[in-house]
Amino acid sequence: MESVVAKDRLPPTSPLRAPRAAAVAGILFAVLLIAGIALLRLSVPADPLDTGTWLAARAGWVALALNLVPFAGIAFLWFIGVLRDRLGAAEDRFFATVFLGSGLLFLAMLFVSAAMAGGLIIAHAAAPRGLLGSPSFTVIRAVLYVVMNVYAVKMAGVFMIVTSTLAIRTGFIRRWIAIFGYVLALLLLLSSGAFAEILLVFPLWVFLVSVYILIDNRRPSA
Repeated sequence: MESVVAKDRLPPTSPLRAPRAAAVAGILFAVLLIAGIALLRLSVPADPLDTGTWLAARAGWVALALNLVPFAGIAFLWFIGVLRDRLGAAEDRFFATVFLGSGLLFLAMLFVSAAMAGGLIIAHAAAPRGLLGSPSFTVIRAVLYVVMNVYAVKMAGVFMIVTSTLAIRTGFIRRWIAIFGYVLALLLLLSSGAFAEILLVFPLWVFLVSVYILIDNRRPSA
C-alpha cells in the first residue's frame, strides 16, 4: 500500500528562478527614467517658483515624460525582484525590510510626483487663466519639487546603501560596484536638492548593476 502511495506522489518541483535575461529590467528602468528626467529638464525650469509658462509651450513634452514613468516603475519592480532572486537564501530580514521599504517608497514618490505634474497639465488645459499665478499652482509646484528633489532622492540613496551592504556581505555583485554605490549614495543623501539632475545618479548606478548581472548570468556556471 505504501509503495502505491509513493508512486502516486509527484516529484517535488524545483523553486522558480528569474530568467537570466531579467536583468534587462534594470537597464530598461534606467533608460526610461533618464529619458523622462531629460525631457523634464528641457521643458520645465528647475526653479520651483516659476510662473508656469511651460504649461502652454511644452506641455506635450512633459506629458511624454510622464507617460514613461509607469513603465519605468514596472521595470524597477522587476529589478528589485532580480536582486532578491540573486540574493536567494542569503537575504537578511533586517536588510530586506529596509531594501524593500526604500525601493517602494522611492517608487511611490516617483508616481505621486508624476501624478501631480499630470494634474497641473489637465488643470491648465481646463482653465489656463485660472491656474497660472494661483496659490494652488504655487503649492503643487513647490510640493512636487520637494518630493522629487529631496525625499525621492534620499530614498534612492538609502536603497543604494542597503544594496551595496548586501553586496559586500554576500558577494552577489562585485565589491567595487558596491563601494561605488556607497560613494554615489552619500552624494544623494548629502545633496541639498538644489541640483535637480542629481537624481540621474540613481538610474546610472542601476544600469551598471544590471549590466553586470546580465553579463554574469550568461557566464557558464561551474
